[in-house]
Amino acid sequence: MASRAYGACVLCQRAVVVRMTCRGMSAAAHPQSQVDFLNGAPHRKHPGVTNLKTLRLPEELHRAAQSVIHSAEVSGLTDRARSLTNMLWSRKRAAEDSTLRKKAMSLEKVLWERAKERRGDLDEQVLEARIKKKVLSELKRTTYRWTPIKYDEQLGVVYMAARLAGGYAAVRRALNEIKKRDPSFAPHSLLDFGSGLGTAVWASHFCWGDSLKEMVCVDSSGPMNTLAERLLKGDNEKAEPHIKQVYFRQFLPVSPKVQFDVVVGAFSLSELSSKKERDETLFTLWRKTSSYLVLVENGTKEGHQILMEARDILLTKQEKTVHDTRAASVFAPCPHELMCPKLARLSAPPCNFNQLYHPLPLPGQPDRQTEKFSYLILTRSEPAEADGEGLDWARLIAPVLRRPRHVHCHMCCPDGQLQHVVVTARKHSRDVYRCARSSDWGDQLPIIQQEEADVQSDSE
Repeated sequence: MASRAYGACVLCQRAVVVRMTCRGMSAAAHPQSQVDFLNGAPHRKHPGVTNLKTLRLPEELHRAAQSVIHSAEVSGLTDRARSLTNMLWSRKRAAEDSTLRKKAMSLEKVLWERAKERRGDLDEQVLEARIKKKVLSELKRTTYRWTPIKYDEQLGVVYMAARLAGGYAAVRRALNEIKKRDPSFAPHSLLDFGSGLGTAVWASHFCWGDSLKEMVCVDSSGPMNTLAERLLKGDNEKAEPHIKQVYFRQFLPVSPKVQFDVVVGAFSLSELSSKKERDETLFTLWRKTSSYLVLVENGTKEGHQILMEARDILLTKQEKTVHDTRAASVFAPCPHELMCPKLARLSAPPCNFNQLYHPLPLPGQPDRQTEKFSYLILTRSEPAEADGEGLDWARLIAPVLRRPRHVHCHMCCPDGQLQHVVVTARKHSRDVYRCARSSDWGDQLPIIQQEEADVQSDSE
């Protein structure tokens, strides 16, 4: 009996040695080891994680918003907030005059060809008048009727109830990307274009606190600026603002040499009336950027396309007069500066991301909601300066599907391609597998080296 027990013990020891040897061989076979990129951090907190837990508004902002809602006494606030949210989500850009002209000429040509086949005895002038009338009627029917939104005091409160928490969550998530990947960055100044309720001020204050010494909010709506200032003062005109050195303007600073460490444009480009105005505004915002330009839009195809147009303009075009010669480079979320692969696929969903948040408490609303948004961060620094770890990492562009012993990851890669990769510990190393399993939509993952046969098309 003693000899059997001894033999069993020897077998156990051998099994342990074999497992340890295999682990050592596996680590040597995979270049992406824990030593390479984890820097001692646990897998769930690897350098590519940028996701945030369910966000709440800062307590001071939450209390001030509730006080404003209570004092305003807007009838049917919940229903009006829901309707405004739906309208803003489905909102499109104004149709360009050149696009309308091309559409009208094409339609007119088709109608003339049809008319020639069955013209009969109709006078040509009468026929021309009829065709023009049909063209105008068809354009009115099929063209999105864009009109600027004019916020008065009451509509401002409705907008606050609908969008304060969601807008804060989106901007905070975007700014967290900078804070996580460039921890030494300590901005002293901020410019918020289309500032609305001042959510960028609150989000940036949470990220960098007293480092910020000057924050300029620019919004063309006087009532919206007044409401944002009320929120800063806790809905008490005599109180000191919770965040100091915040200045409200209705127009951008005139001097082209005045720059800010961080410039934010959240849900504002889509509210400009034409592509020309968007382009001019983009160049103005970039001129005023000394470090980071942060743009956020709805996570719709429209919002994504607006951001990709902005990306291409600032990367490829240059103004005649340049005050800061440092070129633009993409910081996030794109891991490359090639054409967006999603735009190349007509049926592909837009590149967007999710952030959970707690909304303002309104009757009939759930305690948690999801903000779906698209964002773009450009920097004047070289990518290697601001982002040594995640420079060549892919971006997760869909929820991670966790299965027994494998994980499905849909990624946008540094080579400009979309990939659907099935990550396993055997193929990609234990560390990469555990990092993938701990990651989620919007995070970054190290490049996964594997044979071409293991990579599936992202459309599958």
